[in-house]
Amino acid sequence: MKKKIIVIGAGVGGLATAVRLQSQGYDVTIYEKFDRVGGKMNLIAGDGYNFDLGPTIVMMPEVYEDVFKFAGVNPKDYIPMEKIEPMYSLYYDDGDKLKVTTDYVEMNKMLEGISYNDAQGFYEYIAEIYRRYLVAKDDFIEISFRGPKDFYNPYTIKQTFKLKTFDSAYHTISKYLKDDKLRKMLSFQTLYIGISPYNGPSIYTIIPMVEMLYGVWFIKGGMYTMANAMERLFKELGGNVYLNSEVDEIIFKDKKAVGIRLNGKEIYADYIVCNADFPYAMKNLVKDKEVKGKYTDEKIDKMKYSCSCFLMYLGIDKKLDQMDCHNVFFAKDFDKNIEDIFTGTVPEDPSFYAYVPTKMDESLAPKGKESLYVLVPVPELSKSKENWDEKFVNEYKERILNIISNKINERDLKAHIEFEKLITPNDFKDKFNVYNSATFGLAPTLFQSNYYRPHNKYKYAENLYFAGSSVHPGAGVPMVLTSAKLACEEIIRDDKGE
Repeated sequence: MKKKIIVIGAGVGGLATAVRLQSQGYDVTIYEKFDRVGGKMNLIAGDGYNFDLGPTIVMMPEVYEDVFKFAGVNPKDYIPMEKIEPMYSLYYDDGDKLKVTTDYVEMNKMLEGISYNDAQGFYEYIAEIYRRYLVAKDDFIEISFRGPKDFYNPYTIKQTFKLKTFDSAYHTISKYLKDDKLRKMLSFQTLYIGISPYNGPSIYTIIPMVEMLYGVWFIKGGMYTMANAMERLFKELGGNVYLNSEVDEIIFKDKKAVGIRLNGKEIYADYIVCNADFPYAMKNLVKDKEVKGKYTDEKIDKMKYSCSCFLMYLGIDKKLDQMDCHNVFFAKDFDKNIEDIFTGTVPEDPSFYAYVPTKMDESLAPKGKESLYVLVPVPELSKSKENWDEKFVNEYKERILNIISNKINERDLKAHIEFEKLITPNDFKDKFNVYNSATFGLAPTLFQSNYYRPHNKYKYAENLYFAGSSVHPGAGVPMVLTSAKLACEEIIRDDKGE
């Protein structure tokens, strides 16, 4: 008889775990609070415009494809991808614009145009960080930590020192590059996982290296195609998805997870996978104090959290020829901008990211028009000095639009907006159950990473597993997909009695 598995939440981690387990012969059911799957990898649509709600940048495409390959199907039939060139454009405060590419002939021209020493430093950075990446990948990212012996052993300790994690990402990059614009080019990516480049461990210099070596990709139809494709495959494999089904509680018996409570009804299973944000789950779904372990409500409150985001989804009734698919706008004072985010001040002069998916797929907007997505990193709510009321939201929107208009020399940009939707930190907290509105989950500080991050196999009760951005190995779609892989492996390992 097939073992039954319940997956709480149809976000990226929940869907990927469900696909993997269903393909291995388990009877898997997903319960999702929304009326469609995807979690933060979702869709916003209106007036013919389509936007990805959350993630937009496809890095490490083989990690995306692995979900489908594991299930025995061809990824190209589900998530057709193409490489983006240039990867992105960087807009600086002095009016300069750099196009970043994996065409190394063009990249070298750009680097040498700035400094021959920095061109040499760039390649030294790539070589050194690639060495660290291989260690991180093989000995940390793709390894599940169950207990102290998995981490505190001579081999792992030796490998830890190879990562050189005690420096900051920005300081590490500064050893190779002297030009400030190039330093920013390789340091802003820590904001992809919600931490400061000035305080984030140097291991996260891996992120720009991965972009430079493996490129940035686009899934036809946008990122939501990935969520749709996993749901489609899961159902083809015989899995069940129940939408509009918000789980109230995980049920435990004798320190074992045995089921869930949903609308007053108890539903039992052999294993439970929780894809809800870990801090939220520990406070709201794990109500049995005997199995909270160290993750008491007080402990959850004291943990460190990533930043939040203010998001704008704009339908523009003309083409934006000045912009590429991915664009980053730097504040005049980048240091202050970052300091503000992580000390609770919504930046007056922010750095932000703008995405124009219609550069790759014109079907995402009406003919001759553009879908424009803007993401501004801002403080999470426990630190924020703003409550994001309607007046402040509208004022901040105007500020961002003015910056974009000036940077791309499109003075009447506001007059061309015919669709608009905004998402604030309050929406992340209230609609997506994101604790403190920390969009990227627990901050990946040194002591909230690897062994010190919540584990995929829950430590304080049997038969409970986690996948998502707040558990090992961390935030970002490739890491969340890896967390799903690890959760699946842990269940299979336990089921076999290993």
